[in-house]
Amino acid sequence: MSENYIVSARKYRPQTFDTVVGQEHITTTLKNAIRHQHLAHAYLFCGPRGVGKTTCARILAKTINCENPTADVEACGVCNTCQSFKNNTSFNVFELDAASNNSVDDIRNLTDQVRFAPQSGKYKIYIIDEVHMLSAAAFNAFLKTLEEPPPYAIFILATTEKHKILPTILSRCQIFDFKRITTHDITSHLHGIATKEGIIAQEAALHVIAQKSEGCMRDALSMLDRIVSFTNGMLTYSSTMEHLNLLDADYYFKLTDHILSQDVSSTLLQLDNALERGFEGDVILEGMAEHLRNLLLCKDPRMAKLLDVPNDHKPVFHEKANQAPPSFIISALNVVNESELNYKNATNKRLHIEMCFIRLCYLLQATSATADDVKKNTSNVGFQPPAPVQSPVMATPPVPQPQPVQPAPAAAPAYTPPVNEAVQPPVTTEPVVSTPQVQPQGASSVPQPPRRELPKYEPKTPVTTDGAPVKHRISKNLMDLDAALADIDNVAEQEKAELTDEMVARIWEEHREMVRGQNKSMLYAQLLQMKLEVLPPDEIRIICPTDLTNTYAMDYRNTLIDYFRKASGVMIRITTKIVEDSAVAAQQQTTVLSKQEIFDAMVQKNPHLGSLKDALNLQVEY
Repeated sequence: MSENYIVSARKYRPQTFDTVVGQEHITTTLKNAIRHQHLAHAYLFCGPRGVGKTTCARILAKTINCENPTADVEACGVCNTCQSFKNNTSFNVFELDAASNNSVDDIRNLTDQVRFAPQSGKYKIYIIDEVHMLSAAAFNAFLKTLEEPPPYAIFILATTEKHKILPTILSRCQIFDFKRITTHDITSHLHGIATKEGIIAQEAALHVIAQKSEGCMRDALSMLDRIVSFTNGMLTYSSTMEHLNLLDADYYFKLTDHILSQDVSSTLLQLDNALERGFEGDVILEGMAEHLRNLLLCKDPRMAKLLDVPNDHKPVFHEKANQAPPSFIISALNVVNESELNYKNATNKRLHIEMCFIRLCYLLQATSATADDVKKNTSNVGFQPPAPVQSPVMATPPVPQPQPVQPAPAAAPAYTPPVNEAVQPPVTTEPVVSTPQVQPQGASSVPQPPRRELPKYEPKTPVTTDGAPVKHRISKNLMDLDAALADIDNVAEQEKAELTDEMVARIWEEHREMVRGQNKSMLYAQLLQMKLEVLPPDEIRIICPTDLTNTYAMDYRNTLIDYFRKASGVMIRITTKIVEDSAVAAQQQTTVLSKQEIFDAMVQKNPHLGSLKDALNLQVEY
């Protein structure tokens, strides 16, 4: 019995276009091409593994050579050509594995076979699987045959890595992109196979297999065979989760309940249960992130179609989603995502994941407090509570208590809180006595508004040395008042200073001497040719005699601005201007200097050049 056993991936391999799962856009196009005799000489099937590339290539090869195709453009399966293809005895279909036959000699043998016409049938089909494994030399040897093959030759190339194929090959083929098979299509196909095999399978179990396969039908069928052997033909949700070593939704529902109840002990015990069963921390974090994402989507019933969960789990997700506020779920997703990213770099991984779930336990309290603060602040925006109005019975001032009495002008001269004009109390000319207010009998107890109290801090208005206030705007978002006052003082000093010709000349001479001391001869020679012109209040213009000097000035301008600001304390800006020296220009036009004169002029500008010539014992060429 075991010798006749065939795995489901081979036993239920599609034999016609109609039985291909999840690739209707490919099969429809190929059937129409066969129906209208618009067959190309080269096809390229590309896409993920296990989605039907090689299967479609074989179906296409069998269909175009079928002697009696059906009305729906499918192979009949009974003619001689179909029978020989089924028994692997056809001389018109050649399959080549490019992973093991990727040399130039293998391609040369293939091209030699192309020259011979088919013995029976209309076409000779060459299926090259994993074509991206061919070497560059093999691709180049294949180009000419692929571009202009005989009319009876058709090439079908299949690959999982389209980007590795040469563009010259891509341009000679009709490209078909296969997509991943959806979870719904895989589940339906597995249900049909289970019915044919007499297997009792729960829909939730088949859904888990389809979800775990990640769009690969071959992987789904392999998992189905393993779980059938494990469960003896009884596929349940729990047995499937156990065999695939996955944490089921019930685990995350319990974990979420402990987190929402802020029960740290139960949360850590639930986490320890998964760790003892051999689950890694990153697997738990990944599953928790997906669970929270499903809870967030369940807030809106229209988003139910985005849930990749079994149908019998969706009502539970809807019920649990109403127990957690959206702010908590979003914050929890951020915490879990951050922990998942940092998990690989954590030294103590168990402590890392435990800290993550401890933070989740206290997250609901933090988000609730934040929401209350926001609601409170939002309700107080633009509203000032009215001051308590004195009752007519208390028209006469109350008897003052034995404590110092302060007149109204000295009460709070520096600060007056803003009061809404609509509820502002009437202004009286009588002095205000610092006594506790007495409420009339029968009046409700209203707490004293905090804005009516005198402020404990009086902001200091910054002034300059002569007593004048500084005209400087301070941002309301500045939190450090001392830093703001220091900034005001600095700005005031800089605004007070002014540029003068003497100051600029002194700083300019100091800077040139500094450059000279740094042995920057070329820069120093250019600085000697520059002249400065002061344009009050904050501009310095550099007068340059030549374009070369102006280039130096433009490149060196930022350094000069920083130096002048530090030396003078003035916020300056520097511009340049070219003013050619007419005498020098005329001399350059009329006088032709010899090489020795040129060298002497260079030594005059830079004495170090002469020292270098003598040290190296160099001679000037005439």
